[in-house]
Amino acid sequence: MIRNLIVAAMSILFCIPFVARAADAPVAVTPAKAFFVNIKDGDTVTSPLKIAFGISGMEIAPAGTDKPNTGHFHLLIDTELTDDQKKLPIPKDEQHLHFGKGQTEASIDLKSGKHTLQIVMGDGNHMLHNPPVMSEKITVTVR
Repeated sequence: MIRNLIVAAMSILFCIPFVARAADAPVAVTPAKAFFVNIKDGDTVTSPLKIAFGISGMEIAPAGTDKPNTGHFHLLIDTELTDDQKKLPIPKDEQHLHFGKGQTEASIDLKSGKHTLQIVMGDGNHMLHNPPVMSEKITVTVR
């Protein structure tokens, strides 16, 4: 009987550090994913092109919002971010469109021909998240 009590007490004492560590472990978070809702790689489209942006694992918030796990859409057209650009706010020009009001769709004019498109999520200051939240780069052909 005493032997059983000693074994039980030893087992409990042995397990306590592991239970405590498990309680302190960070909760696993599903990585966020940006995607195109209504177009896919290889599509033939017309201009103006209406694009719907999608996101999972993150909330949409306007630029300037300082809340974890939020961001807003940017659309890269016929370009990609260089390693240096990834350390700075996402540029804003004809190839880097900002949707800082939290818009989830846009109508864009594209010349006929092939174009690459990629969604990039920016935080409240237009910086990439860590890790970056980006869609796959797709190619569309405009008639």
